Amino acid sequence: MPIFDTHTHYDDEQFNEDRDGLIRSLPEHGIGTIMNVCASVRSLDRIVPMTRQYEHVYGAAGVHPDYADEITQEVLDKLRSILAEPKILAVGEIGLDYYWHKEEESHLLQQKTFRQQLDIAREMKMPFVIHSRDAAEDTLRIVKEYMKGGMYGGVMHCYSYSKELAKEYLDMGLYLGIGGVVTFNNGRKLKEVVQMAPLSQLVLETDCPYLAPVPFRGKRNSSLNLPYVVRAIAELKGITTEEIVAVTEENARRLLLK
Repeated sequence: MPIFDTHTHYDDEQFNEDRDGLIRSLPEHGIGTIMNVCASVRSLDRIVPMTRQYEHVYGAAGVHPDYADEITQEVLDKLRSILAEPKILAVGEIGLDYYWHKEEESHLLQQKTFRQQLDIAREMKMPFVIHSRDAAEDTLRIVKEYMKGGMYGGVMHCYSYSKELAKEYLDMGLYLGIGGVVTFNNGRKLKEVVQMAPLSQLVLETDCPYLAPVPFRGKRNSSLNLPYVVRAIAELKGITTEEIVAVTEENARRLLLK
């Protein structure tokens, strides 16, 4: 059973030297499907050509909260048109990030653009991919509000909060994206979450080129490193790596390729 990597950034400049060869090699290494996820406004222009070039590459289109001040009506209209493409599967990555942005004005702008993109997900009947860093309370409040009706599921990407908060998202039927952090020595919180969460609500992701698992921590990440994440989850769950791959692939397909 091939692995489904639900969160990659192969359009990142760190892949400029070997992007084509690396992406083409993934299926022979057991990576059957990847979803390349937009972050910046500029990345919106790169996503559709990638999905057309490679059979096993799909996409998610959205604007990361770091670029909230670049979101105009023109950008939102462009986002709608990209999301109508057949291989674009989700709205993302969207959300809140207060780590670099401490000012209340920035928080309010991020919340506005987060809501605008959630509105588009609802309008286009698509799942979402949420980034949340140092914004636990506001993210949960907004997601709860939207999940009361008319949404089509989603992933809490690179989940980093407590198991108590994870349960809130799981109870809403959302999925948790699990990547390299689960292999880190200081990843105790995420390990507790993985032990608690039903396997039926976990999906695999790399966030490459970022967050490479041990033993490659600090180096450029790629989907080729996902077996290390699979092994870590299998050990925490006390089940086989084959089951982890099969169930997470089924989860990703149920959410994204339904």
